[in-house]
Amino acid sequence: MLKNWINIFLYQIKNNKLFTALNVLGLSIGIAGLIFAILYWNEEQSYDAWNPNKEKVFFLVNQMDENSFWTTTSAPVGSNLIKKSDDVVSYCYISGDYNNDIIRFKNNKKQFEKILIAQDNFFDFFPFEFVEGNQKGALPDENSICLSQETAMQLFGNERALNQEVVFENKKLVVRGVYKLDKKSSYNPSCVVNFMDFRVKKAIDQWGNFQFVLLIKAKSASAKESLEKTLGQMYYDNMTVRYAKQKGITPEEFIEKFGATKPFLEPLSDVRLHTKTSGIIEAKGNYLFLKIMMGLSILILLLSIFNYVNMATASAIKRAKEVGLRKVLGASKRNIITQFLFETIIVVLIALLFSLVIVELALPYYNEFLEKNLSIQLDQIFFQLVLLFLLIIVTAGISPAIYVANFEVLKVLKGNFNRSKAGIWLRNSMLVLQFAIASFFIIGSYIVYQQIDYMSTKDLGFKANQILNVSYRNVYGEQITDKFRFDRYTTIKNELLKIKGVKQVAGGAFVFGIGAPSTITYHYKDRSIDGNNIPIDFGMLEMMQIKMVKGRYVNPKFAQDTINTMLINETALKMLNEKDPIGKKVNWGGKEVIIVGVVKDFNLGNPSEAIRPMSFFHFKTIPWFIGTLNNIYVEANPETMSQTLTDIEKFWIKNVDPDYPFAYDFVDKDYKRSYSSYVKQKNLFSLLNIVVIGIALFGLFALATYSIQRRMKEIAIRKTLGAETNVLLKELSKQYIVFCAIGFLIAVFPVYYLLNLWLENFAFRISISIIPFVIGFIVLLSLTLAIVLSRAYAATRVDVLHYLKYE
Repeated sequence: MLKNWINIFLYQIKNNKLFTALNVLGLSIGIAGLIFAILYWNEEQSYDAWNPNKEKVFFLVNQMDENSFWTTTSAPVGSNLIKKSDDVVSYCYISGDYNNDIIRFKNNKKQFEKILIAQDNFFDFFPFEFVEGNQKGALPDENSICLSQETAMQLFGNERALNQEVVFENKKLVVRGVYKLDKKSSYNPSCVVNFMDFRVKKAIDQWGNFQFVLLIKAKSASAKESLEKTLGQMYYDNMTVRYAKQKGITPEEFIEKFGATKPFLEPLSDVRLHTKTSGIIEAKGNYLFLKIMMGLSILILLLSIFNYVNMATASAIKRAKEVGLRKVLGASKRNIITQFLFETIIVVLIALLFSLVIVELALPYYNEFLEKNLSIQLDQIFFQLVLLFLLIIVTAGISPAIYVANFEVLKVLKGNFNRSKAGIWLRNSMLVLQFAIASFFIIGSYIVYQQIDYMSTKDLGFKANQILNVSYRNVYGEQITDKFRFDRYTTIKNELLKIKGVKQVAGGAFVFGIGAPSTITYHYKDRSIDGNNIPIDFGMLEMMQIKMVKGRYVNPKFAQDTINTMLINETALKMLNEKDPIGKKVNWGGKEVIIVGVVKDFNLGNPSEAIRPMSFFHFKTIPWFIGTLNNIYVEANPETMSQTLTDIEKFWIKNVDPDYPFAYDFVDKDYKRSYSSYVKQKNLFSLLNIVVIGIALFGLFALATYSIQRRMKEIAIRKTLGAETNVLLKELSKQYIVFCAIGFLIAVFPVYYLLNLWLENFAFRISISIIPFVIGFIVLLSLTLAIVLSRAYAATRVDVLHYLKYE
């Protein structure tokens, strides 16, 4: 029996090569798309999955206002929490970002970008496997360092690293352990240094100074709510009550006027994809993009399945006599269903193998697109592939098999191949759904394009082209003063101005597209504003062509501009609710500061985000601001840009930072990276749009061909009776126009609703107009008519005698 089924299947392929190929190709593309999404999904879900503490370790997140969530917290929180709650096992403070610095071993020096400052129990929270030393006591004091296996190899080669001495930040450290970084983790440091204990001790009484990331290990995952409640009470007692007392008001009045910091706990298992903050030390996963990829991939697979079902039921008409004869010879419905399911299994298996080939060939481009390093590891996705295979068999194979098994013997053996309305209804329904999915992609891709184009062409409020952002490594150390830092920067600035082609130079402690280095709450009357601090040099705003709305820029002619003045932006002005803020005094961190200007709003951070209130100061105004200077902006003559860059690099390597490579970027390119994920979403939609249209056209081509072939005798009779070609074309294509319109109408509400949800991620967004829908319908109808009319026209050119000679 099996041999007979195989022979019949091979015979059918031989006689239907084109349609079998289209079937396999459509399914292969659909399966490949979902495999790509599965690989991405598995990658994102693998972060911290290996960590046995993932449900019991929490990040403390502080909600400062309605839209602002900070990952940093105050030094006294950890020690006070463990005293007040029996649910806490331990806590660990770590730095909010990696250090980028040099580690020396004898004459060997290497630069590492992921140096983490942490407390001594860091490896209790992230228990990486140690290949030298052990996890317990890995960081006993501030003279200790632990290295990743790769870092140890770069420093020591094949030599044993344990107990070796290295130099970091001019301090000798002893290697206490070497660990593996072979798993995805929220923290993947190249080395860990225990400098945090000392820093926490220095700030142990500073409630409200949010500067460290705090990890809390609880006894169980269920302790989350009780710990949040305890933390909330601690914040109330140590911050709200104290600040209210300083202002001479009750805590309730303080909360009503200024609000209160609200603590949240995020389990390690959720941080990668679901954190409320802007992200953790490693790049934050893009959960929205992940959902979009999975959703669109499933839609494409459904389209492929609909395509397969449609073509299978249509081609079944050719096999009506075969089924009738098998029934006469004693075949049961079950036997026929099994046979056609067997054929579906072979087709899907071939499509699955082809899809794996497609994925393997396209994976380098996919990795480049996602900035990932994904690979096909069958042991990791085997069960997902088996489940996918079975689901496709069930969804794509059962309906056509049952349809074929229900053929009536007498009708098919008499030559009546016209099937029941049920079969026609099934094919038409599948075709309408194909049109609906295609409409969704065409309209959706146009709306996504409009939004990304809007972001790309929107006036950012500053000049970005021909401005260089040079990465500046500031100097730190116990003996380094703020005056020394400022004098060093001034010297560098003056030397840069001497280079041919350099027009202007100004330092700024911020990066366009990323944002400001710190935020401090300042007070004016009964209002409280969380202002992003923007330390700048004279001329910085003018060089970037950032306009003033009121008042003036900071200027060296005014001595007070390095003592007690500030500028604010329009967003901050609205929050102050002051018509004329010039000359008004605010309480900024306990210091009285005078507002001398209002800057026009501009996008400093990601352009999808709302513009935050900003506070602009000259570096000298607040002594510690100069320590945040890590970027020097240079305007250069575009005509001599190449030579100017060469001269800047020579000067930099010789006089500024000989140990580190010269690093720079153009501000406009730097800024575009801040919304690159949304550009990827646009590119993804565009690519999948082409795939969807291709699959839909495959199905439409095959179905139109089958449908017209069934009506060839009717066409011949009409031609004999004098029907004109245009009348025949209209008659043959009108049903497809109706199906196209119905499918389009089905897609209208889902695409409008879902794309509106997507647009809610943007503070500056377009409004969905009727244009994408009109264009979508025109494109869909044009493609439909192009396929159907081409097949119909070919049918009208045939020799009528060929179909009427036996009548």
